[in-house]
Amino acid sequence: MSELAVVTPTYRPDADLFAHLHRSVLEHTPGDTVHHVVVPASDRELFAGYAGPRCRVWTYPEILPRRLTHLPGTALWIDPARPWPPLRGWVVQQAAKVAVTARLDARVVLVADSDVVLVRDARPGHLVRDGRVVLHRADGAVHDGMPEHVTWHRVARELLGLPATAVPPLPDYVSSLVCWDPAVVRAMIERIAETTGRDWLDAFTAHLRVSEFIVYGVFVDEVLKADPPVDTALCHSRWDRAPLDHAGAVAFADRLGPGAIGMMISAKSRTPVAARLAAILRCAQVTGLDGSLS
Repeated sequence: MSELAVVTPTYRPDADLFAHLHRSVLEHTPGDTVHHVVVPASDRELFAGYAGPRCRVWTYPEILPRRLTHLPGTALWIDPARPWPPLRGWVVQQAAKVAVTARLDARVVLVADSDVVLVRDARPGHLVRDGRVVLHRADGAVHDGMPEHVTWHRVARELLGLPATAVPPLPDYVSSLVCWDPAVVRAMIERIAETTGRDWLDAFTAHLRVSEFIVYGVFVDEVLKADPPVDTALCHSRWDRAPLDHAGAVAFADRLGPGAIGMMISAKSRTPVAARLAAILRCAQVTGLDGSLS
């Protein structure tokens, strides 16, 4: 068993962002850490050059049932067993994260979006404390003005067989960089199968609106009642869709917290590569050459 693995779903439009992330994984994780990358079959050749001892490139047909068919030129998939409504690409991507993580023989998995870069060393001892994997949970962060998050909570409870009693404020488990325990993920999908009476994947992808992170968090807190260590500072994130210029990117990097191991500037912001690189360089200056936690 390795101490740490990293899982990232990505695709052609994010190839440049992924390159920054992968370089940071090689730099800031132990030498036996493997970066597991999930890509569409049509993009395999583009990412094949990363494959090696520290990178495993997966395609969707390798980890999900082959009956699932991507509709070319769309973000939709078709399951012939339930052709309508079609599956949303975002939901299939979530399912792929779960499926890959469930296969891994690692103590802890970092699930990282393509637009994340690691800026400090990801040390297993920082991610697993007193034998328990750190959970991203922002208590009370989901309020009535966040209807999609409220729906995600409702769906999570339905999948896990919990009473539909949760009302805002609710915890938010969503981040661009989170820690998962593969053993917990395996228990979670067993619970989904048991409570729904269906294959976990069929039950999960049947929902148009679902969040893998909220399903995992609710499972940890309300099914396992595991009382894990909580850390919401692992990633310094900017979700705003307005692009950053050089000065704005550096200013954002200057606000890197002392406990952050990652930084994320949303890909949807279309921040220029030069500005993104300036932020990465500034983070390296903030953290010091050794990349260790302050």
